[in-house]
Amino acid sequence: MIKVNNKHDSSTSILWSIRQLFKDSRMVGILLLFCTIISLFWSNSSGSDAYLSFWNEELGNTLGMLHLPHSILHWVNDGLMAVFFFLVGLEIKRELLKGDLSSIKKSLLPIAGAIGGMAVPALFYMVWCGNSIYSHGWGIPMATDIAFSLGILSILGNRVPASLRILLTALAIIDDLGGILTIAIFYTNDIRLNYLLYAGVVTTFLILLNIFNVRKLILYFVSGIILWYFVFNSGVHATIAGVLLAFCLPLDKGEKVEHRLHNPVNFFILPIFALANTAIVLPEKMSFVFQSNLHHGITMGLVLGKPIGIFGCCYLVVKSRLAQKSANISWMQILGMSILAGVGFTISIFISMLAFDDITGQTIAKVSVMMASLVAAVLGLLFLLWQTAIPQSNKSIVRKRTYER
Repeated sequence: MIKVNNKHDSSTSILWSIRQLFKDSRMVGILLLFCTIISLFWSNSSGSDAYLSFWNEELGNTLGMLHLPHSILHWVNDGLMAVFFFLVGLEIKRELLKGDLSSIKKSLLPIAGAIGGMAVPALFYMVWCGNSIYSHGWGIPMATDIAFSLGILSILGNRVPASLRILLTALAIIDDLGGILTIAIFYTNDIRLNYLLYAGVVTTFLILLNIFNVRKLILYFVSGIILWYFVFNSGVHATIAGVLLAFCLPLDKGEKVEHRLHNPVNFFILPIFALANTAIVLPEKMSFVFQSNLHHGITMGLVLGKPIGIFGCCYLVVKSRLAQKSANISWMQILGMSILAGVGFTISIFISMLAFDDITGQTIAKVSVMMASLVAAVLGLLFLLWQTAIPQSNKSIVRKRTYER
């Protein structure tokens, strides 16, 4: 008689279920949304002071003369997010070298979309705020939050082609780099050229390691940590160090590292990032926010400027044959992705704090960014869901009548 071990089977079933959840791309978006809701609720509850104090807790520098992030929040945004950008950089490099972005025409598509997605929102903002005391905030609606936009897109799972996610990833990376340059040039008064020079030397060393086919990852990672330190102290956002390191890593080694980092980044780093950066106390009276030109400028920039700029520029460069889009992506899907790219959030909130010194301006900007990002997320998600709900035969008719020629 065979004895069945129900306890063993039960534990095996639980482990199998957990593994399946980790493999489900939708879990990333669901987890991010859950963390955001929890953080906003906690920030506006009776435990608000303790919650906010935790993220802004000052940490002592135990390494002597080294200048490092001084709070938990800064370690999350400057340290953990550098690892996230490192992973994204590895994905982009792989696609550029042997994926959907490997041809010049295909790589020009996200570049054009990112440029349009930065320029047009800034113009929309200036229409509303150009002649006001808030004119300096034109950089706020330029940014696409890669973590949240990709997380929301992942909720759709296999309903959208993988190449659409790759396009959004490439576009958001270029957009974020543009945002970082905008911060460095227009919103930073304390650029340290000596640290930039040191970062350049380390980057050159990493490039030489790749050229001479050095295979030991420890050399790249130690150099990457040093690079991160110099970039962090240069006044440029430290996350750019992650992208630079990713592009210097040998492709075959990078693919192995990318595979190992996938779950830690998606299920540990990004949830912590969401909890830390949505710890915002909402004002009791919201009417003064919605009546402000600052609110109108940010909302119009993210909700309308982003899709118009991204979709318009992508359409122009493809139709002029300067760029090429993937055959399995429809123009309607690109439009839905463009709407979703209006989720500005992190960098937009960060620029808000740099653009305005007064608490009122910062409060209006933060709330406006959150509301506009929520609208863009819902509209983009519903639009793409609507697209996936259209029967395949009807899709071809819609495409033919609208954009495809």
